[in-house]
Amino acid sequence: FILRWHPQDSHSSPKARSETMVQRLTYKRRHCYNTKSNAVKIIKTPGGKLTFQYTEKKRKSPKCGDCGTKLSGIPAVGPKVMRTLKKRQRKVSRAYGGSRCHSCVRTRIVRAFLIEEKKIVKAVQRAQKSKDNKKK
Repeated sequence: FILRWHPQDSHSSPKARSETMVQRLTYKRRHCYNTKSNAVKIIKTPGGKLTFQYTEKKRKSPKCGDCGTKLSGIPAVGPKVMRTLKKRQRKVSRAYGGSRCHSCVRTRIVRAFLIEEKKIVKAVQRAQKSKDNKKK
């Protein structure tokens, strides 16, 4: 235990200073630096002692590659856990499932359909033009 002195108590008389007992805490694991991967929170055990509880990192959910929106139906887990998940949990059962959102897939399909339609229309116009040229 350490005696801790507060600077706000310096204005009062030395006898009225509050001295609180603070319990020192040490990391349980070998990694001893306060980094993102070594995040801890202080908890009180049933025995009344303060200890460190290691917290996991907050994971972000996967995003659509086109528009950047959150992909629904896919859990927000790290790459190590993602590898251990079943295939049906890693992706959605449709084209581009787990990579693109439903609206982006829809626009891709519509765009491809319209491009094919445009090609057909051009071919028909070309055929009509050649017919007209042969008649003249």
